[in-house]
Amino acid sequence: MALEAEVREALARIPALRDAAPAAVSCARLGGLTNRVYRIEADGARYVLRIPGEGTGDYIDRAVEAHNAQVAAAAGVSAEVLFVDETDGLMLTRHLDDVVTMTPELFKSRPGAPARAAAVLKRMHTCGRTFRFRFELFAMIDDYLAVLARRKAALPEGYHEVVEAAGAVREALAAHPGELAPCHCDPLCENFLDDGTRMWLVDWEYSGMNDPIWDLGDLSVEAGFDAAQDMAMMEAYCGGAPGEDIYGRMVIYKAMCDLLWTLWGLIQHADGNPAEDFWAYALNRFSRCKALMATADFEAHVAAVRRGR
Repeated sequence: MALEAEVREALARIPALRDAAPAAVSCARLGGLTNRVYRIEADGARYVLRIPGEGTGDYIDRAVEAHNAQVAAAAGVSAEVLFVDETDGLMLTRHLDDVVTMTPELFKSRPGAPARAAAVLKRMHTCGRTFRFRFELFAMIDDYLAVLARRKAALPEGYHEVVEAAGAVREALAAHPGELAPCHCDPLCENFLDDGTRMWLVDWEYSGMNDPIWDLGDLSVEAGFDAAQDMAMMEAYCGGAPGEDIYGRMVIYKAMCDLLWTLWGLIQHADGNPAEDFWAYALNRFSRCKALMATADFEAHVAAVRRGR
């Protein structure tokens, strides 16, 4: 593929590639909902170039992301960071070869995938390193609401009422807060790369110190795990059957991540992001959140978290 103008301009800013002859460089567009991502080949080496999307600086701290991505790479969880501009988020990483980018369908069809995902998350959570930024659910909801207010964007009917109803969740989590660990915080299926033996994680835009069980609940939602997959993930992570409090924490985070990412989808809609229908995306997440919170089991899970071990 011939180099697009934005790719040429980006490569000109990266010392290792700025002198490469354009004819000797090839690129292929990869996925990405808010950024433009390319696989770059030059001088026999392969890289991944990430060009940040417009407006993302309003809700992503690129200096924090740069630090956390480098920590994750040092922990053996993510790709090596070769260049990053902490001002605007332009990033070049080493390409991971012989891996498959996961999807919800692949999490169902590749044997052992939920357990391998749990293993890479556990490796990150227990690496003993520290991320910048504290991922705090309810503070982030307030921040996203402020972004939407500045854009004069509409909210789904009843959103504030559901946030108020989530007060019971907030109280339960406050009664027994999880020990903070470096977390991915946005474990989309596509952020997991699998070689059939182990997985890697990429894209650290929303990463921070957080309750590690958030990552498990969020992954379950993103991958559409059924009860058997949830248990396989939790058993692999816990080294055996999870306690009621840990399992309950995972379930209530499933609802809370939908509550948060509803707002993220609305921001993308307000920004005119053409990657998909983000209004429908937001409504779907909000509906799923409400449905889970309305189940009889949800209250029992909140009670288990409130009791603790």
